[in-house]
Amino acid sequence: MTLNRAWLLLAACLLTPVTTASANVVTDWDEKAVAFIQPRMVPPVAYRAMAILHIAMFDALNSIEPRYRPYYAQFPATQDTSKGAAAAAAAGAVRANLLPEIAPDIQASLQSYLAAIPDSEAKSNGIKVGEAVAAKTLEARASDGSSAPDSYRPVTRPGVYTPTALTVTPQWPDLTPFAMTSPSQFRPKPPIALESEQWAKDYNEIRELGAKNSNKRSPQQTEDARFWLLTGPLSTHPLSRQIVIRKEMSVIDSARFMTVTTAAEADAAIAVMDAKYNYAFWRPITAIRNGDVDGNDATEREATWQPIDNTPMHPEYPCAHCIISSALAGAIEGMLGTADIP
Repeated sequence: MTLNRAWLLLAACLLTPVTTASANVVTDWDEKAVAFIQPRMVPPVAYRAMAILHIAMFDALNSIEPRYRPYYAQFPATQDTSKGAAAAAAAGAVRANLLPEIAPDIQASLQSYLAAIPDSEAKSNGIKVGEAVAAKTLEARASDGSSAPDSYRPVTRPGVYTPTALTVTPQWPDLTPFAMTSPSQFRPKPPIALESEQWAKDYNEIRELGAKNSNKRSPQQTEDARFWLLTGPLSTHPLSRQIVIRKEMSVIDSARFMTVTTAAEADAAIAVMDAKYNYAFWRPITAIRNGDVDGNDATEREATWQPIDNTPMHPEYPCAHCIISSALAGAIEGMLGTADIP
């Protein structure tokens, strides 16, 4: 699956209603979780949260139907244990832990979902398994570095003004990955040299086409750019859910597929933040407003230049959209064994 193909499919999925008749507990709770998490967490934090949630659901379901190696935990469970109750309880417990400020709303959502499952020993056992797995999963990630103090210090000198806005997830370069051996395992090469011809070409292209009020950008290019402004799980998870539904995956295979894709996204976010903070490359708004000091005669300073949208509070290089979507595309192709996704 090429990167463009993955995002073309995503665009189609965002415009296509999901048929609930083909959904299952995994896709249901993914959609619920994204709705709660997306507006409350910045993308790297949200991807971590979704990975933890799906690992918990997978391990709970895999405890009942042990077909795969567990990720963090496996508890004894009979095959008649309710999978729906187990997965929902696991997802609900993870969400309530990660979003304590809205825990009552999450609990209400969970109880409403569980009410549709007939009361029985199978249901009670499912809830117990789900809660136990969630607790184990949360324990495993409790010291992964996500709550470490912000130690980022901008490059400056004493007495010189430094912008006071906080950067996004500066502790992510030290976060424990879900599958990678280290955050820097796939660190790319440094950005291109400012004195190079390629830098001047890229600089001028962004200055002309990326400006807020550009008269060089076509309406279609503007529409494409605004599509890419969508970030976080809301930009990627509809794609994964639609594949699960259209492929009519079993519940356990749905959980495994979603776990692999969300772990890939979470690790991609860790990797990209590692590289961003390692290279600390300036953003276009900074570069273009300071084009006279980059040592390149082919870059003209534009003191009032504004980008098409607000600039995120993290370094420019490398591209987070590109890396996260590529990781997702690779995970999907790896799981399905083909790049041909109808």
